[in-house]
Amino acid sequence: MNYKKTGLDVLEAVGGKDNVAMLTHCATRLRFEFRDKGQVDKEAVEKIPGVISVVDRGGQFQVVIGNEVQTAFRAIKEVTGEMGGGGEAPKEKEKLLTRIISIISTTFTPVIPALVGGGMIKAVLAILTLLNLVNTDGSTYQMLNMISDGAFYFMPVLLAYGASIKFQCSPILAMTLACTLLHPTWSGMLAAGAPITFFGIPVILSDYSYSVLPIIFTVWIMSYAERFAERVSPSMIKFFTKPLITLLITAPIAFLIVGPIGVFLNDIIAVGAEFINGKASWLIPALMGALQPVLVVSGTAWAMTPIATMQLTKTGSEMINGPGMLASNVAQGGATLAVAVKTKNKELKQLASSTGITAVLGITEPSLYGVTLKLKRPLIASMIGGGIAGIYAGLSGLVRYAFVSPGLAALPAFIGENPMNIVHAVVTCVIAFGAAFAAAWILGFEEPEGTVEKVEEKAKSETRKEGSSQEAYAICSPVSGRAVPLSKVDDAVFSSGVLGKGMAVIPEEGKLYSPVKGTITALFDTKHAIGITCENGAEILIHIGIDTVNLQGEHFTAHAKVGDEVQVGTLLVEFDREKILELGYDLITPVLIVNYGNLHDVVLSEEREIRAGEKLMGIC
Repeated sequence: MNYKKTGLDVLEAVGGKDNVAMLTHCATRLRFEFRDKGQVDKEAVEKIPGVISVVDRGGQFQVVIGNEVQTAFRAIKEVTGEMGGGGEAPKEKEKLLTRIISIISTTFTPVIPALVGGGMIKAVLAILTLLNLVNTDGSTYQMLNMISDGAFYFMPVLLAYGASIKFQCSPILAMTLACTLLHPTWSGMLAAGAPITFFGIPVILSDYSYSVLPIIFTVWIMSYAERFAERVSPSMIKFFTKPLITLLITAPIAFLIVGPIGVFLNDIIAVGAEFINGKASWLIPALMGALQPVLVVSGTAWAMTPIATMQLTKTGSEMINGPGMLASNVAQGGATLAVAVKTKNKELKQLASSTGITAVLGITEPSLYGVTLKLKRPLIASMIGGGIAGIYAGLSGLVRYAFVSPGLAALPAFIGENPMNIVHAVVTCVIAFGAAFAAAWILGFEEPEGTVEKVEEKAKSETRKEGSSQEAYAICSPVSGRAVPLSKVDDAVFSSGVLGKGMAVIPEEGKLYSPVKGTITALFDTKHAIGITCENGAEILIHIGIDTVNLQGEHFTAHAKVGDEVQVGTLLVEFDREKILELGYDLITPVLIVNYGNLHDVVLSEEREIRAGEKLMGIC
């Protein structure tokens, strides 16, 4: 595969270099931001040889390529130059959560190589110490420790670069401000502990080494200060006055306000994480182990990175991301390799074999987008394995001592002060792999077109439909509007069928009724989603809108509760359709059969206008 050509073809399909406002990459994907998203041909990008998948979430257009992403990235950079095509991206209205995740993603992506490099050196140093090959009191140990710790101590400087890209301001001035926060004179003031003032205003003494939030907030403030300096500076002397004004405005604000607030938030988050760990040590690793694939697909996987980084830099270890991700990554590999062993399709066997090994080693996107997400049930198996292993990781107190992508290749990152920690890491891997492999084998999957199993299953399905079409159990539409396939839902978790098979309805009014006769088994506090178990055992999930959980129940009124027996047409929820649409939310409502794998077949309707109570789909 010519990945240089892949990169150039991607660039052409997204509108060329003049449309690229920002380009970064992580371990497996290119991350774009554009001036005009209308110029991007997403379907063309997906068809390019070498492209595994495309994810348009979290404020970025992400092109998943796999391990050769750097080759494609360099090819594009040769055309676009260092900062893409230059200029600013358009200011589109983004939801708060989307913007926060976009900021985190853009800020951390350029920093990842430094953190991984330092983390791996920490892991190597742990092995050398364990084998008594270096003396902890000697200069060799101190030198290696210094090399491994540099990226973490000067974290604000590294993050300043990434933040300046996101906030579209001068990277050099942003990094200068970070250096100011770490200046030896400031360190001396901290060590002395004596009260200090700035023009008579008391300054809170805070340690900004290893910190995350203070510099991100500072660069955000600086982006406005720099624009102000640009406007007020005479063109003849702008070269001198612009940086002068920018630094004189931003630096005092950083020391007096932004920095202390950032440190306070750092501490609050750390205390919160420790509190949860103390009360239910299994909870966070279990959730991360089970839900990591969903977080990756939805573009929200970066949300926990600052918390984990802060914990790692403050305490020397972290339990927020590492243990759960170790369970999830190895489980993803286990489920994928189960597919490789079981399938009779040669192309799928080759793909699953290579991506499964990569996933076990710590890089999961190729297997996620190339195998498990497409086959659906193996993805569920990986989540089962990751969740089970995550529970063990949490109960055993597993922590990660270095910032690496967790997997078998990164097990040295779990060697530290507690000699049993690496043992728990290995056991976590064994549980994750075994549980996911077994679950994938039991749940099975639908073979791609062209295999014997596919032909036989299709024939059986047709026979079933012919013999029992009149006996289909009807699932009615819960709202009036337009029925559409799940593929039209702008959320990969729903459109991919990961959560279940079904359809969606674009509502034309704000009333949601029961689509079946059954029992309400789930009703979220936010009232945006409801679960019903039908009398025939089918489990129905109705989700009103996309990301409407962020409304926290506002503009929703529930007319039912868990345990209620309902009939077709029972009013369940009312929602203020106009107000929710006005706030920018998509109200498309997926109706899913989440346990369809245990049923014979699901018969879907065609796209059409539909009234509440009319048949939307059926179960044979």
